[in-house]
Amino acid sequence: MWSNKVDRKDGKLAMAHLYVAFIALLLGGLAGLLQVLVRTGEFQLPGNIGYYQILTVHGVLLALVLTTFFIIGFQFAGLSRTAGTLSSGVRKAGWIGFWLMTIGTAITATFILLNEASVLYTFYAPLQAHPGFYIGLTLVVVGSWVSGFGMFTHYSKWKKTNKGKVTPLLSFMVIINMVMWLVATLGVAAAMLVQFLPWSLGFVDTIDVLVSRTLFWYFGHPLVYFWLLPAYMVWYVIIPKIIGGKIFSDALARLSFILFLLFSIPVGFHHQLTEPGIDPTWKFIQVALTFMVVIPSLMTAFSLFATFELYGRSKGATGLFGWFKKLPWGDARFFAPFVGMLFFIPAGAGGLVNASHQLNQVVHNTIWVTGHFHLTLATSVILTFFGIAYWLIPHLTGRVMTKAMNKLAIVQTIVWSVGMFFMSSAMHVAGLLGAPRRSSFSTYGDAPQALEWIPYQMFQAIGGSILFLGIILILIIVINLSFFAPKGETDFPIGETAEQAEKTPAIFENWKLWIGVTIALILFAYTVPFIDMIQNAPPGSKGFKFW
Repeated sequence: MWSNKVDRKDGKLAMAHLYVAFIALLLGGLAGLLQVLVRTGEFQLPGNIGYYQILTVHGVLLALVLTTFFIIGFQFAGLSRTAGTLSSGVRKAGWIGFWLMTIGTAITATFILLNEASVLYTFYAPLQAHPGFYIGLTLVVVGSWVSGFGMFTHYSKWKKTNKGKVTPLLSFMVIINMVMWLVATLGVAAAMLVQFLPWSLGFVDTIDVLVSRTLFWYFGHPLVYFWLLPAYMVWYVIIPKIIGGKIFSDALARLSFILFLLFSIPVGFHHQLTEPGIDPTWKFIQVALTFMVVIPSLMTAFSLFATFELYGRSKGATGLFGWFKKLPWGDARFFAPFVGMLFFIPAGAGGLVNASHQLNQVVHNTIWVTGHFHLTLATSVILTFFGIAYWLIPHLTGRVMTKAMNKLAIVQTIVWSVGMFFMSSAMHVAGLLGAPRRSSFSTYGDAPQALEWIPYQMFQAIGGSILFLGIILILIIVINLSFFAPKGETDFPIGETAEQAEKTPAIFENWKLWIGVTIALILFAYTVPFIDMIQNAPPGSKGFKFW
C-alpha cells in the first residue's frame, strides 16, 4: 500500500521509539546540567552521586540511546511513507528490536545508577564495569540489528515488486545508513563478546587495551555518521518540500551517501593518533581516508544551497543573496534544521582540526574535543531531529501543530543556539588553553594555567543552563504534539527532484559493488595493523575501578 500517510500500525512503532528518545533527552540533559554546574566549583552533587557516574549517564543516554531510538523510529516511518506499508513480519521485527533495545537500555542504566559502571560512554579499558553494563549495551546493538534486517527485508520486497525502477531516495538513504551501522557495530560487538564480557565475568584476568580501543573506534567514528546521515536525509529530501522547492539532484544525493558508506568506517585511527602501538604509516593512511569524507559534505552543502537559490529565484529573488530573504523563516520545520546546517560549518572545520595529526596534538584529550562534539551531534544533528519532530509526531498522531507551538519551536531553536554558542565556544577556548576533557572541577593545586580555565567553565555552566531550558521547551512541544494538539492531517513532506536534474545512474543501486568496496577498504585499512597488534601485543591489563 502506497499513500502520503504512514500506516497507523507503522506509526505506533515509530512513536514508541520517539517516546524513549525524548525520555533519554530529559534524563541525559539533566545529567549534563549537573556536570557543567559541578565544573564551576560552586556546586556539589547531592548524596553519594559521583561526577563520573553522571558523565556516564549523560553520554550513554544522549550519544547512544537518544540517537539510536530516534533514528530507527524515523527510518521506519520513512520506509513506510516511501516504500509502502510495512508487512506484519517487518513490523514484528521492529517491535522485537525495540524491546531488546529498551530492555538493554534499562539494564545498562540500572548498573550506572548503582554506581557499578562509571566508565563513560566509550567504556575504555582498563576501567572495568559490571558485566550487566556490557550485557545491556549488547542487547541495544542486537536490537538495532533486528530492526535493521527488518528494514532490509522491506526494501528488498520493494525492489522485487518494482524491477527496473529507481528506489525512492529516502528509502535508499535509510538502507545506506543501516548498512553502515551494521558493518560498524561488528567492531563493538566483537569487543563485547570476545573481550569485555569474558573479562568482566572473570573468565580471563586481563584485557588487551589497544585492541579494545581500536575495535571501539572502528565503530565510534561511523557512529558519528550514523547520527549525521538522518539529518542529511532531511536536508536533501524533506527541506526542499517544506520550502516549496525541488531536490537539486537525486544522483548527487545518492552519490554523497555512497561516499559516506565507503569512507566513514576505515578511519578510526584518527581518534588514536597518540596511541603508541599503531604504526604511523597506518595512522597516516586512515587520516587521508578521513579527509575523503570532506567531499560528500561539500557536495551536500553545494546541493542544499543550490536548492535554496533555485527556489528563491523561482519566487523572483535577484542578486547574489536575494534568495535568502525568500526562505520560510517563520516555519519551525525549516528554521531548526537550517540553524543546524549553519552550525555544521564550524563543526566541520573543527573536525578537520581533530583529524589533522599536528593540530590534533594541541587539542587531543582537551575539552576542545567535547566542544566540537556538541556542535556536531548536539547542535547540527539534534536541531534537525527537533525539526523532524515538528512534522513527524503530528503526522503519526493525527494532529496539527498550532501557530502557538510553531512560535514556541522558533523560540526553542533560538534558546538552544544561544546556549550552545556559550557552552561550545567556552569549551573550544578552554581546550586551546589546555583544559582537559572528562574531568570534574579542579584547580590542580591552584596552578596558574588551571586557574585560567575557571571563567570558561562558568560560561559552560551558563550555556548548559540555557540548553536545559531548551530541553524543557522541546519536551513541552513534543507532549503537545503527541497528546494535546488539535486533531487533523499533517503532511509527511517528501521532495521531488528538479526537472533539469540528470538521470540517476543505475550503478548507484549496485549494492554488491558498494558493499564490496566498503569491505575492501576496511580490510586494507585494518588487516595489517591488527596482525601487528596481536603479534606484538603487550601484557594485558587487569580491570580497575576508581569510583
